[in-house]
Formats: sequence, C-alpha cells, structure tokens
Amino acid sequence: MTYGDGVDKTVPELKLRMEDPENGDYVKLRGRSDEEEEEEEGSSCGGCSLGSVTSVWFWLKFISLLACLAVLAFVIIKWIAPFLIEKELIPFINWVGSTFSIPVLGLLLFASVALFPTILLPSSPSMWMAGLTFGYGKGFLLILSAASIGVTLPFLIGHLFLHNMQEWLKQYPKKAAILRAAGEGTWFHQFQAVTLIRVSPFPYMIYNYCALATGVHYGPYILGSLVGMVPEIFVSIYTGIMLRTLAVASEKRHGLSAMEIVVNVLGFCVTASATIVCTIYAKKKLSAMQSEEAAETS
Repeated sequence: MTYGDGVDKTVPELKLRMEDPENGDYVKLRGRSDEEEEEEEGSSCGGCSLGSVTSVWFWLKFISLLACLAVLAFVIIKWIAPFLIEKELIPFINWVGSTFSIPVLGLLLFASVALFPTILLPSSPSMWMAGLTFGYGKGFLLILSAASIGVTLPFLIGHLFLHNMQEWLKQYPKKAAILRAAGEGTWFHQFQAVTLIRVSPFPYMIYNYCALATGVHYGPYILGSLVGMVPEIFVSIYTGIMLRTLAVASEKRHGLSAMEIVVNVLGFCVTASATIVCTIYAKKKLSAMQSEEAAETS
C-alpha cells in the first residue's frame, strides 16, 4: 500500500503479510525502498527495450535476406542464365532435334517417364523435354499415359518386398500414419488419400513402393495418383515451354516482347500459386486425416 503525506512526496510502499505459526497469529509490515522500485522499473523497461531490439534485429535480418536474394536473382538473370542457355540449352535442343525424329523422341520420353520411377531416377527432366517439344496438349497426354505405367510397375514389384516394407513402416509409426490412412476406409476415402499424398511433398518414388504395404487397392491408387500428379505435370510442361521460349529468344538475339513477358510472368505466377495452394491444402487434409485416425485408435 502507498500513501501520500500531503506533500509532493510518496511514502514507501508497505507490504502486509499475515502468518499463522504455532505460537499464534502475527502481522509483518515491510516497506519497499526507493532502490527496489527503481530496480523494478529498470527491469520492466529493460524487457521493453529487449523486445524492441529483437524486433529491429528481425527486420534487419529479413531485409538483408531479401537484398541478398535480389542480388542473387539479378546475377542469375544477367549472367548465369544467358550463359547456360547459350552454351548448354541451345546446343542440347539442336542436338536432340537433329538426332531424333519427333516420333522417336516421343517414344524415348514416354519410356523414360514410365521406367525411371521404377529404378528410382527422377523423370522431371523428361517431362520438361516433353513440354518443350510437344507443348501442353500432346505433352500432357504423353506424360499422363507414361506416368500411369510409372506408378503401376513399382506397385506390382512391391509384392516381392511386401514383408520388408511392412516391417519398415512399423519402425517409423508416425511417418507411416499418413500412408496407412490411405489404405483404410472406403474406395473414395482411399482415392482421396492417395490424391492428397501425390499433391503433398511426400517423396513420389518412395510411395510407389510403400503403397501396397498400406493395404490400398489398385483402383483408387492409380486414379488418385494420376489426379494428384496433374499439378506437377502442368508445372513441368510450363517449365519446358519457358525453356523453349528463352532458347529461341537467345538464339535469334532478340528479347521477349512486352506481351510475351506479361504472359510468361502471369503464367508462372498462376502456376506457382496453384501448386502452393494445392500443396498446403493437401498437407492440412492429411494432418486432419492423421488426427482422426489417432483419435479412433486411442
């Protein structure tokens, strides 16, 4: 308690404490000195200053990171990208065009997209090349039909390692919970879970072999895989088309027109935004499914 004595002076605060020892009740009064009050004020001000310093330091680091990324992007666009396009991309495109006919190239791309996932090799470069060569329509059909084989072969080969896969999943119960959720429930539930797994950043080639061990049926597995791969296919095709556009512009020694720049930038923004939104939605839905499964188990 603090009292004023009628003058511009404050009496030190008195603290009241009541205790009940064995000898009886008594009251202790203790005054708080000016030094203690100054210490409390200093500690509160110190906490405020510490928070402000931390906030300022965070924004300094954030701005520095943006500046570094901007410099890096400028260096890549100004020097590295033109060098790679002129020395690597254009010669490679010319070599492919002079060495293989369109039907033969399509057959090679189909085989690579279909077989590479089975031997754990990435098929993204082949998808880029399909977009670069065939565009959206034919490129999409080629990649989708080849991907159906690419996800089917590991699923069938997984019968040979079924017991090993089941034991591996038991060693990592938390990580395997999402995969096991895809093998439970109705046909539509399995289809939905497989689609979300394909859209999410879960390793594509690993799930091809683990799917059978979770008990998922082939029907929802193949349909869910193809539907879930659609965003990735469009991103790959768009990447190939962008590479072709940049290569043509560099080879003919002329820049892109204003309309081409606007279309490419908008296309990139829409494609990237759609992919990010789908990925975030898939992760949230998978987390919800995992929580529901944990609640039912408990």
